[in-house]
Amino acid sequence: MTVDLVVRNCTVVTPAGRTPDAGVAVEDGTIVAVGRSDRLPEADRVFDAEGNVLVPGIVDCHIHNREPGLEYKEDWESATRAAAVGGVTTVVGMPNTDPVIDSPEHLELKFERGEASAHVDFQSYAVVTSENLDLIPEIDETGALGYKIFLGSTVGDVPPPNDGEILEAMERIGETGKRLGFHEENGEIIDYYTEQFKAEGRNEPIDHSHSRPVIAEQEAVERMITFAEETGAKIHMFHVSSGSAADAVARGKSRGVDVTAETTPHYLWFTEDVMREKGNVARVQPPIRNAEEHERLWETGIDDGAIDCIATDHAPHTPAEKMVDDPFGNTWDAISGFVGLETEVPAMLSFVDQGRFTLEEWVRRHSARPAQVWGMYPQKGSLQVGTDADFTIVNPDREWTLEDRTELHSKNCVTPFEGESFTGKAVATVVRGEVVAEDGTVVGESGHGTRVDVD
Repeated sequence: MTVDLVVRNCTVVTPAGRTPDAGVAVEDGTIVAVGRSDRLPEADRVFDAEGNVLVPGIVDCHIHNREPGLEYKEDWESATRAAAVGGVTTVVGMPNTDPVIDSPEHLELKFERGEASAHVDFQSYAVVTSENLDLIPEIDETGALGYKIFLGSTVGDVPPPNDGEILEAMERIGETGKRLGFHEENGEIIDYYTEQFKAEGRNEPIDHSHSRPVIAEQEAVERMITFAEETGAKIHMFHVSSGSAADAVARGKSRGVDVTAETTPHYLWFTEDVMREKGNVARVQPPIRNAEEHERLWETGIDDGAIDCIATDHAPHTPAEKMVDDPFGNTWDAISGFVGLETEVPAMLSFVDQGRFTLEEWVRRHSARPAQVWGMYPQKGSLQVGTDADFTIVNPDREWTLEDRTELHSKNCVTPFEGESFTGKAVATVVRGEVVAEDGTVVGESGHGTRVDVD
């Protein structure tokens, strides 16, 4: 038997363990064998992994690719180009675009744009507002991966439903079997402190962080868990930034609520001191927290398991929007968010190198678990025979520094990770049996990526 592709000479790592001197065989974009290198079949192409580590393809279930409507920031092609170079094989786009993804027609538009230009596989959330509760069944039929509600002010100014409408949305979405995620910040608290700080002339980058206090995040988590307990809905907390919010997630899980959660590399890497060091470049919502909340996020979220997934909240903006030329200027003139698709794997591998968790634990949170949470497993996030041949090959020992953000592949590359040093890097990315990136260069054609089908 001769297959299309064999990757050999690597250590294969899954959440269940690791196999040295192993590899994967692929036929027609599907895994047909996983095992020791000397037992794999002959192939039309043999990829020598050179002793590196092969893991199930990384799944980033939270990116802002900005298409349709905001392509000057990013689009499907540029976002997935960055994903491919960064070792990410599946991405899920957020709905705060222009138009917002709030109807079957807008969701179809987002899918069509992705099919035309994506380098890696993709999906999208649909937003829930006061205006589209009746459209939830049709949006589900169109193929949305899941749903999102913005509880607090965010980029795009998508207005939140009121609490009664959120309860109704949970009931309607529960009937579809899909999961509802939240930007979990209490908007009234944030608006109050924002206006107060502006009136007092508090306009430094750290003031933006303090205008969105931990209690705004914690309260929103607690309230949505209470609603889910009442309705039986499956819910998800995006970008958990604090130990207090992770504690709230843990309490919800202990009560039997089907609540999952993610955090990001930037919340695990930085403390709020980065706002004093790098200014508005690091401005993000929710903000990066103080050292105490940061360490509690590690303890409750990672060590005790309240956090299910790692994602980036990849959110490109232009240098002017991020005030790169004046990073310590009036923070209310800056915008929140920054890129992350090419630093997430290095950041997580650096934590592995530091002993914060094992390779197996990293793979579970960055591949298997997000695929499970969002209904893509085992087609994504596994190395099972018969599933999509998506895998990421990493060198866990490569030491390097992101010297210049222009090394990155997004349209706009402002990031607080500029100047940071890492141990570990993605060296090749394979999507459904095609090598789409190798050694920091995209080698596949745009349009290879396809929408992930979900039940």
